[in-house]
Amino acid sequence: MPSVAALWRHPIKSHGREALDEVTLFEGQTMPWDRTWAVTHEASKFDASNPTWVMCRNFMIGVSTPALAGIWASFDEATGTITLRHADLEEINFNPDDPTDADRFIAWVRPLCPPDKRQPVGLAKAPMRGMTDSNYPTVSIMTQASHNAVAQKLGRPLEIERWRGNIWLDGAGPWEELEWLGKDVQIGGAMLHIVEPIERCKHTMANPRTGKRDADTLAALRDGWNHQYFGVYAKVIKGGKVALNDTAKVV
Repeated sequence: MPSVAALWRHPIKSHGREALDEVTLFEGQTMPWDRTWAVTHEASKFDASNPTWVMCRNFMIGVSTPALAGIWASFDEATGTITLRHADLEEINFNPDDPTDADRFIAWVRPLCPPDKRQPVGLAKAPMRGMTDSNYPTVSIMTQASHNAVAQKLGRPLEIERWRGNIWLDGAGPWEELEWLGKDVQIGGAMLHIVEPIERCKHTMANPRTGKRDADTLAALRDGWNHQYFGVYAKVIKGGKVALNDTAKVV
């Protein structure tokens, strides 16, 4: 039976990842503190006076700024502060809800952004949900077996952080998660409904340690399986705690 091999959250969309030992999911919501903030650019349609979900193209993301893939994050829930690290930058600690701190963060991340591309200008936040790529609150589920299949197709080791998943399962078969579409899966104390596969972009081509594109993950998916999917989006239909080594069962 599949079990939880890893849990990840990404406090700022496309700007760092953090491994967790456990998390409590809530019905109808994204993973707590996952994509809670997103970085706007000069052409963003996000309206701070009416803060609702908008599409990912309104934000600074790895498909156009691959160096962002090299950011790692730690979020302190008690203080509301985030620590970010990147091999090419000094560590920064800041409160994303504090305007002065937000400006410090924008100045910190700007060197990672090519000068001829869109530039970061501020932080966006929507109430009651994270800024996932889906227009409804989701948690992403991925399997180690599918990841291993892509790595084998590429003929090289591949870092799971490239896929930016929330819940990683070990013990399922390659691409088994795509067979769960429309079904419910119990993971630990939570129940999730599998809605759709995740179509991938060039962000997955960037190395999570260097921020440089060094693996054609999209070509591997197309050549190996005639699609560009990796992982699935799920809705939380019953909240509960999910921890490392918890079992996952299709019900």
